[in-house]
Amino acid sequence: MTHALVIGGGIAGPVTAMALRRAGIDATVHEAHPTGADHLGAFLVLFANGLAALRAVGADEPVLACSFPADTVEFLGPTGARLGARPLTGAGGDGLSPRTLQRAALYRALRDEAVRRGVRVAYGKRLVDATTGPDGVVAYFADGTRAEGDVLIGADGIHSRTRTLLDPAAPPPRHTGQLTVCGRTREAGHAVPERTYRMVYGQRAFFGCTRAPDGTTYWFANIPAPEQPRAALAAIRPAGWRERVLEAFAGDRTPVTGLVAATGDAVVGVNAYDIPTLPVWHGERAVLVGDAVHATAPNAAQGASMAIEDGVVLARCLRDLPGPAEAFAAYERLRRERVERVVALSATMAGRIAGPPGERRTPASSDGADDWLTSYRVEWDAPVG
Repeated sequence: MTHALVIGGGIAGPVTAMALRRAGIDATVHEAHPTGADHLGAFLVLFANGLAALRAVGADEPVLACSFPADTVEFLGPTGARLGARPLTGAGGDGLSPRTLQRAALYRALRDEAVRRGVRVAYGKRLVDATTGPDGVVAYFADGTRAEGDVLIGADGIHSRTRTLLDPAAPPPRHTGQLTVCGRTREAGHAVPERTYRMVYGQRAFFGCTRAPDGTTYWFANIPAPEQPRAALAAIRPAGWRERVLEAFAGDRTPVTGLVAATGDAVVGVNAYDIPTLPVWHGERAVLVGDAVHATAPNAAQGASMAIEDGVVLARCLRDLPGPAEAFAAYERLRRERVERVVALSATMAGRIAGPPGERRTPASSDGADDWLTSYRVEWDAPVG
C-alpha cells in the first residue's frame, strides 16, 4: 500500500493523513470547499485523550500554540449558587489539560502541519462517487475530476457522502433535540475564573463559558428545541441567536444573560446531531473516520478528540496488517465500543440539559467515573495484532 485518498479536510482528514505518512503511507486530502473550511464553526475543546493522540504522531505542538488551557470545571445552578467543582485533567498521568481554541484555528493548525509534512491538499473536490477493484479505488468529484489510490478514507463529516456510498441504507444522523449556540466577546459582561470552565444549569437550558488569556470569553448554550430546517438556520442573524439564548435563561439568576447581552455579532447556532451506531464502517477499500461514522452530540465535548483518535488508530492498523480488509476490521474492533459509549454518554447529557436541578446529574466531585474517557491513550509504537 502506497497511497490513500482522504475525503475531507476538517479535523479527522489532516490528522489521518499525517498519521499515515508517519506510518510510511502517502496520502492526499480532498477538501470539498474551494479554499478550505477555515471560516466554519465557532470554538471547541480538545481533552487530554485527543491531545495525547496528536502527541503520539508528533502533531500536538501547533495545536498547543493556538489554544489555551483549563484544568477546572465548576457548576452553578439556576439561582447562581455554586454547586461544586472538579479537576479536568483526568487520570492519564501525563499532565495534559483540556485546551480551548477556535475551530478555524484548529483547522489551520492541522492543515498547515500536514502540508509541512508533505501532505497534498486538493481543494474544491466534492466526492460524488467511488468505485473499487482488486487493486485500488477511484474517487470521482463534482468538478469532473477523479483520483486513484489504494484505499479511500471518508473523513467527510456528519453528512458524509462516503458513508452513503458504502451503505445506501445507512441510518441518517439523529437530531438530539437541541440547538447549540456559540459566541465570544471581549466585553466585561462576566469574569470567568482563570483556567476554569464555568457550567450553568439553567431552568430551561445549559450554558458553559471560559476565558482566554487575552480576555476573550468563549461561551456556548445548549437549548432544547426541535430540528430547524437548514434555510431557517441560515436566516437567523446574530441578534436572533442572542435573543434565543436570552429567552432560554430569562428568569434565572445567573451571569448568563449579562454575558450574552455583551456579545456582538460573533454568534453562530446549529442543529445538534449524533449517530448512535452505524452498521457498516468499511468496505474492502474504503473506511470511515470521525463524524462520518460516529458523530456525537456536543455535550461531552469529545467530537474532535474522537476524530483524532480514529485517524491515529487507523494508521497503526494500516501500518501493521497485511491488507486493507484486515486493517479496517482491526480498526473497527479497536474503536467501535469506545466511540459508541461516548456517543451514548453525550446523548444522555443532552437529555439532562433542562428540568428541575434535583433531576440532573451534576458532576460536582472528582469520583473518577469519567476516567475511562479522558485517560485513553493511543500507543503508537505498539504493534496491532
